[in-house]
Amino acid sequence: MFGFGEDIGIDLGTASVLIYIKKKGIVLVEPSVVAIDTQTKTLLAVGTAAQRMLGRTPGNIIAIRPLRDGVISDYNITEKMLRYFLDKICKRRIFKPRVIICVPSVVTEVEKRAVVDASMQAGAGKTFLIEEPIASAIGAGIDISKPCGNMIVDIGGGTTDIAVISLGGIVVSESLKVAGDKFDEAIIKYIRKKHNILIGERTAEEMKIKIGCVYKDEGMEAHADAMDIRGRSLVSGLPKTITVTSNEMYDAFYEPAASIIEAIKSVLEKTPPELVGDISANGILMTGGGSLVSGLDKLVEKETGIKTSIADNAISCVAMGTGKALEDIGFLRESK
Repeated sequence: MFGFGEDIGIDLGTASVLIYIKKKGIVLVEPSVVAIDTQTKTLLAVGTAAQRMLGRTPGNIIAIRPLRDGVISDYNITEKMLRYFLDKICKRRIFKPRVIICVPSVVTEVEKRAVVDASMQAGAGKTFLIEEPIASAIGAGIDISKPCGNMIVDIGGGTTDIAVISLGGIVVSESLKVAGDKFDEAIIKYIRKKHNILIGERTAEEMKIKIGCVYKDEGMEAHADAMDIRGRSLVSGLPKTITVTSNEMYDAFYEPAASIIEAIKSVLEKTPPELVGDISANGILMTGGGSLVSGLDKLVEKETGIKTSIADNAISCVAMGTGKALEDIGFLRESK
């Protein structure tokens, strides 16, 4: 059960779940992965423990990610995952908490309802929703109540949310299902096509973090980072080790990076002139784990001509913003 007055902010992401408790800060960061026994339908592991099982489970156990592209793809599993995390951080309490959960800026009413219902079933007393770009801006320390345009590019695991914010609301926004996961998929596809080797999601994510690159400075060819990876040869069917460079990652990432740049330009084109002037002066702020792909901020700056920076706490911005937003209920829409 839950404690009286407990205000909880949840960044329910495709890749990770971050939970913020008022006056305590971020208390939980776990992967959005659940392991289920398919025969008994019982929950075997959640979070980090379940992530270790991805791609390594026997036939009767499946490790799945219940959120895809920023929305719930498996309602029942999401509800169980939320309940597990809430129980973990709120033990032996009496009253149910108020919970605020972020959602992409462009989602349907059905998708919003699914998030609210999962939260209530998991044990929340009241559930509020907040749009991810708003939460990101608040978490990054921007005063969104001013009549001044700020552009946020939040790149998560499943979605990239791009929004122009002024006077506490979103003026123009776009949400596309190209983000961290698509970069991972691009790596798997590239390694398979070029090297005839099959690698898993975890290897692809490790490559993205260590040698991922979307922007080339002059002379980078001579100073490329490299990494040894192991996979299964599609020719012999046996394990094989190869060395992959950041220059190859640049080639692999071209398509998803181009999609994000195109969406940013599209939002700028729809933005009122006065706000475009503000954005030119204030710059573009990038948040989310996907924004940490090497060179992405430089690429955005080069393509738009607007100074671009990455928030100091890029990964936790949304979670921090959801928690801080509970202090001003005016920003929130309570669930029915």
